Amino acid sequence: MSTLLLLTIGVGGIAFLLLLIIKLKVHAFLALLIVSILVGLATGLPLVTIPETDLEPAKLGIIESIIAGMGGVLGSVAILVALGAMLGKIIEISGGASSLAGRFTKILGPKRVAGALTAAALVLAIPVFFDVGFIILVPIIYGFCKAAGVNPVKFGLPIGGIMLAVHVSVPPHPGIVGGSGILGADLGWVTILGLAVCLPLAVVAHFLSKWLNRRDITMLPSTAASFAAFGTEKGAESVVDGSGAGTSPAATSTKTGTVAPPSSGMIMALILTPLVMIALGTVGATLLPSGDPVRNVLGFIGAPLFALLVTVLLASFFLGFRRGWNATQLGEVIESALPPVAIVILVSGAGGSFARVLTESGIGTALSETLLETGMPLMLMAFLISLALRAAQGSATVAILTTAGLLSASVLGGDYSTIQVALLALAMSFGALGLSHVNDSGFWVVTRYLGLSVADGLRTWTVLTTVLGLVGFLLCSLVWLIVGIA
Repeated sequence: MSTLLLLTIGVGGIAFLLLLIIKLKVHAFLALLIVSILVGLATGLPLVTIPETDLEPAKLGIIESIIAGMGGVLGSVAILVALGAMLGKIIEISGGASSLAGRFTKILGPKRVAGALTAAALVLAIPVFFDVGFIILVPIIYGFCKAAGVNPVKFGLPIGGIMLAVHVSVPPHPGIVGGSGILGADLGWVTILGLAVCLPLAVVAHFLSKWLNRRDITMLPSTAASFAAFGTEKGAESVVDGSGAGTSPAATSTKTGTVAPPSSGMIMALILTPLVMIALGTVGATLLPSGDPVRNVLGFIGAPLFALLVTVLLASFFLGFRRGWNATQLGEVIESALPPVAIVILVSGAGGSFARVLTESGIGTALSETLLETGMPLMLMAFLISLALRAAQGSATVAILTTAGLLSASVLGGDYSTIQVALLALAMSFGALGLSHVNDSGFWVVTRYLGLSVADGLRTWTVLTTVLGLVGFLLCSLVWLIVGIA
């Protein structure tokens, strides 16, 4: 089949995927499976696997390709996302978010509340999904804004921006984990580089938000009423119930009574524990020769799965048992973390299936060859494709996974270093950060709680996410140039 025809089928497949998700409101999981089958049929993939012969290698059938793609992604995504969700839920229910925000505010001072909350949000976003993390912080945002006499958007906008940046670029979040798996990127380097880029992005989010908020924005009436009632018993309950958190972040109830939230130092230590372990593994793999016993030990300790498992166990003890939770309570908290991420895991797996079909059909190779002929840098291509898909269908996870599938042949077939592959994965993730608008559920979470109209949301939130995505990509490109020179 010609390259032009393969690329036409690939473009048509993505267009149909967007049609199913955007216009026909088909769930992304089903849409990805449907399009995977149709693309496989259109490109002539066999209905069943053809075994290897002396003349031809084995060729996977359509269903077998879908299963293989699903299994390949879920092998890395499912465990990490599940463990990350458990850690985030334990921190959420224990009240660690309020401790963290309060500590950062105390360190930086009352005049720098917005910056302090943004810094706390960056740390909290590492183990907690964006939507959940932002909603957890809503009562804290309301409390500080009411005390300062300012609109919630003044503090809430930079908080949301940096939390979304961390969500798309730092493991164990599903999009970057799944995309890294498809490209064969090292999660240790992805984590280190992702966090390194997010630190300056927090500064950009803080100052850009101040500029976007230079004029007063009128809150929506419903949000204004909730904000005015905040601080009363009814107002506090409405915020907590709306978050779906199920418990106030200020304290945790146990059979022995109400327990004060954990210290900010404990929360910081727990969040940093897996990051330090992963960094040790990455440093060992970089500095020590292959087969070195110390390198092997550090590699085991620094495996993201092991690092997160250890941290979940530590959180269970220090935030749970040590503070009065019994085994039943802890089990309920951990179990409650899994249903919300089940669909995220399935969508990630379906994205892996689509990526595998693109590879088996030859579309990925055809695109790779075409890209080489255009001369466009692969980093730029990764960013632009992901940005376009994000704008078209709203899901950052789907955008990252689809882009990874399209570019996997170029990346795996190219002579790229470990750091360069990690940077390519991050280029996709920062493309998926930009252009958050009305087809993105996160857009509605932020605008609802901050009281922004759709027009104001587009002028502030959409602009903020797009600038952060562009700056993140430019920083990754700078590191790429430095690595290339070195």
